[in-house]
Amino acid sequence: MSYTNGLDNPELYFQVKTYAGNNSGSGQAITFDGSENMQPDLVWVKCRDVGHSHTIYDSVRTSPAKNFLKSDDNIAERTVALGSFDSNGVTFTNNDGFNNGSGNYVIWNWKAGTSFTNDASSTGIGTIDSVGSVSDTAGVSIVTWTGTGSAGTIKHGLSTAPSTIITFCRSTGYHHSTFHHKNTSAPETEVLYLNLTNATADDSGFWNDTLPTTSVFSVGTDNSVNQSSQTYVAYCFSERQGYFKAGSYTGNGSSDGSYVFLGFKPAWLMVKRTDSTSDWVMLDNKRDSFNLMNKKLFSNNSDSEYSGQNACDFLSNGFKLRDNATNNFATNISGSTYIYMAFAESPFVTSTGIPTTAR
Repeated sequence: MSYTNGLDNPELYFQVKTYAGNNSGSGQAITFDGSENMQPDLVWVKCRDVGHSHTIYDSVRTSPAKNFLKSDDNIAERTVALGSFDSNGVTFTNNDGFNNGSGNYVIWNWKAGTSFTNDASSTGIGTIDSVGSVSDTAGVSIVTWTGTGSAGTIKHGLSTAPSTIITFCRSTGYHHSTFHHKNTSAPETEVLYLNLTNATADDSGFWNDTLPTTSVFSVGTDNSVNQSSQTYVAYCFSERQGYFKAGSYTGNGSSDGSYVFLGFKPAWLMVKRTDSTSDWVMLDNKRDSFNLMNKKLFSNNSDSEYSGQNACDFLSNGFKLRDNATNNFATNISGSTYIYMAFAESPFVTSTGIPTTAR
């Protein structure tokens, strides 16, 4: 049985890279080490051993990449040039956030690639104009818009409804980065904040009490997503068999934890408890090159990498929880509910019938 719809090599659309800063005045070119070249459209950088903020760049807001957002703070976008998005990597300037000579870093990279502009009144798609970049094959789109202050709908560019949506207000601070996930208990109204540890909150002001459709997602009147004249960006992800999955599970509190089926060997995983406060735990296959996976970063804070407890095994077709801790960055507290989003290193079985191997 094939577990992919043609996405036999996820490295065409997603890659993880670790590197050491060089503190060079001329910056540093980082070449991805996957088997395929990939020019990214969305890059997310975090220093692993120093407490620098997460920095997020994309190709839609600025080209060349200039303005960054932070997942761990509610500031407006800042103008600090990343350098460039290259044919198989990125070039960094000399900046402490991503090229300090004493720092080690990880960079997570997604490809979208096809630009679109939507005049909603002309196309009849949505009610708020949008500009973006999309890969429908990989189920990822980057969408920008200007808020109207009135509830409306925005074209996302995908052919299927997004499973997760992450939004940032670009032009003013004090608005939280918001997170929609299909597996919260009431996803049309519930919201999480990527920069906070809060449990889910029920508020129709964010998604206007409406689920995303195959053409648009909805925004209400909350200032975090739709304040009049303010500018916004959303990162939308739609599930693709063998490549990306969003789901949920219930913790059992055991180091012999539950197994979560994905249909692929994961390269990247982010987990958040939804019924109580917790950190957003981020794991990948390059910082931990063998099981157990325990090198954790957290989207909601600037802390350096933490490896004081295990999280899970990355398997050929999913992940198995190994965390029996009960602190704020645990991933398996007994009876607690969690959501996750995961991207593939390789599909469990390719379209030509080739199986992947376990770690």
